[in-house]
Amino acid sequence: MLLSRLVTLAVLAVFVLPVHARAQTGHEPRVLVIGIDGVRVDMLARAETPTLDSLSGAGFFSDEAKTRVRTVSGPGWSSMLTGVRTDKHGVDSNNFSGNRYAEWPDFLTRVEAERPELGTFAVLDWPPLGTTDSGGPLISDGIDVKLNFDGETDGYGPADAESVEAAVEHLRTADVHAAFVYLGNPDVVSHETDSFSDEYRASIERADAQTAELLDALRARPGYDDEDWLILVSTDHGRNDAGGHGGQSPSETTIFFLAAGPAVSPGRTDCPPEIVDVAATALAHLGIVAPELDGQPRGLGPRGCAPE
Repeated sequence: MLLSRLVTLAVLAVFVLPVHARAQTGHEPRVLVIGIDGVRVDMLARAETPTLDSLSGAGFFSDEAKTRVRTVSGPGWSSMLTGVRTDKHGVDSNNFSGNRYAEWPDFLTRVEAERPELGTFAVLDWPPLGTTDSGGPLISDGIDVKLNFDGETDGYGPADAESVEAAVEHLRTADVHAAFVYLGNPDVVSHETDSFSDEYRASIERADAQTAELLDALRARPGYDDEDWLILVSTDHGRNDAGGHGGQSPSETTIFFLAAGPAVSPGRTDCPPEIVDVAATALAHLGIVAPELDGQPRGLGPRGCAPE
């Protein structure tokens, strides 16, 4: 156990170097977005999450970020991954029919359109994110590699484990510049128990351990020393006390936003991020300017604040 913890801390140290320590040397920008479904921020604080704690402690972190869209997964993930709100992407429920992703694509598809030479990758186990189920996919078939698993059929605990195993293999060996990995189990566990259950807390802790596996994979890349990785971690919504969501209570609308890496200005902020800032930050790190988005880059500039 101690050896495993020391290895994890050694890997994390690579992601929490002083600001711009590697970015200023001309390393190639790359980004990994990790989405953990349905994390309530006060339960995140109660869980044992050494990986996320280490990243947030030396990175840019807010546990007061806001969804500003309906607190269900369809609009949540749509807003996070496209960088625009419901009035633009068109998704206000878990029925994705009628979406306007052709006009407002996910950040990976936008990368493909604007910089097709960059490698794009996603691993997904909630079917509408990657398949035509319920009017999807949110992430288009136009990206380089999209791996779909099925948490609805297999269970989200096993499907998340399969997703991470596949992501680790691809991130270690492929020429990836922009990636998204989805972890769905915490949301399902809370629905099945409640927001304060030991099982829900354990599912968050498992997602933290899986985040460490993904970071280990990046560190093992043959070209890692020449790469400038930005790590973004967030969630699509919080939860009410019973373990559900969909309302507008503070515990449902409040989420967390975490950015870590050499390009990040560390610390907290008096201007909390929004869910749409995730895609905007990922694109900005890759040098893609998208002023038409509702989101703005966060954590990459002085004090980590969006401009007035």
